Amino acid sequence: MPEVIFPGPEGRLEGRYQPAKVKNAPIALILHPHPQFGGTMNNKVVYHMFHAFVRRGFAVLRFNFRGVSRSQGEYDNGVGELSDAASALDWLQTYNPDAPSCWIAGFSFGAWIGMQLLMRRPEIQGFISIAPPANMYDFNFLAPCPSSGIIVQGTADNVVEPESTEKLAEKLQAQRAITVDYERIDGASHFFEDHMEQLVGTVNAYLDKRGVTGPA
Repeated sequence: MPEVIFPGPEGRLEGRYQPAKVKNAPIALILHPHPQFGGTMNNKVVYHMFHAFVRRGFAVLRFNFRGVSRSQGEYDNGVGELSDAASALDWLQTYNPDAPSCWIAGFSFGAWIGMQLLMRRPEIQGFISIAPPANMYDFNFLAPCPSSGIIVQGTADNVVEPESTEKLAEKLQAQRAITVDYERIDGASHFFEDHMEQLVGTVNAYLDKRGVTGPA
């Protein structure tokens, strides 16, 4: 997949971009975990989510937030990282101006950023939120959540308390006009080291349920 460098709010941002094989394909943006705790676009969860969309014919971008690897800038407590994600989506849309749909997927810190971007960009039609850190960050901005999606949580996560994620899911499930699925993976840790196959299967089953495929 091509390495790309694109402009961000504080300088260049480094990414990996897989263009679709046909015109007018849907697009997806994938966001990585916390930059200050080793999170990069090459995280295994991010990598597998990226390829889940590639296999469905999407044009897909994952990238490093500011201050990570070759991306310029410094960590900005989520504020700048949200701007980075918006710039990444702008870049993705520039190269795919006729995309019929847009999805966002994030893992941990990336899930928090992704859900904030969801609130600001009405073109995002679906989300995948893996281990959203509801015990660390405020998710009350999802009032209401504008799009349907799925939250996935490992029951043995010692970083994100499963109970906090379950409460978040229950709150979103009570909202009208959207449907938020909540799936638990028994025994999975925060990084899903020994449960990656189950995580990928859960994500793919949800995308199948939503009828998410690329153009014919």
